[in-house]
Amino acid sequence: MIDLKQEGDLWIVTLARPDKANSLTRPMLERLVEIAESAGATRALILTGQGKVFSAGADLEEAKAGLAVSDLWERLSGALARLPALKIAALNGTLAGGANGMALACDIRIAVPGAKIFYPVMKLGYLPQPSDPARMIALIGPARAKLILMGGQKITVEEAYDYGLIDRIVPPEDLMATARALCADTLAAPAEVAAGIARMCS
Repeated sequence: MIDLKQEGDLWIVTLARPDKANSLTRPMLERLVEIAESAGATRALILTGQGKVFSAGADLEEAKAGLAVSDLWERLSGALARLPALKIAALNGTLAGGANGMALACDIRIAVPGAKIFYPVMKLGYLPQPSDPARMIALIGPARAKLILMGGQKITVEEAYDYGLIDRIVPPEDLMATARALCADTLAAPAEVAAGIARMCS
């Protein structure tokens, strides 16, 4: 349910459980962590999903059984954030719950029209992943982070773009081509130059 396609120095990771809104099970999370922790030599990584939802977050039954508070979420976002590669979240639809962590850990977020972003942890009785509020605040400020995390608001992709949470809105048919185009200069540059710029922008 996690598809990894390696095209030389470009890795494309796809959440492939569209019949369940790409909700994440423990094995899926473990596989994502494994990929992120083994991608150190990768120059660019695109994270996307199948179907019309990027991810609904944790699988509901597994969340109730403890997955919602697993350290796997933080391991995943931390591993992605540490990668010197250019990381692009190509959001093919709505981004919800714990799946926000992996998108926030990416360098660039692009999304299709009609997508929504929400993170209803407080309503469900959980804390967010430890690093997620800080990453969200760095992008959109504390008030708007509280709007999402404490106000429970579903943010439209247009609002997310205005806030700075989404960097570009792209028609669905152009989503992956746009993501690949954003990776092109990094893949073509000398590795040490691209890595150096990544460090300077961190």
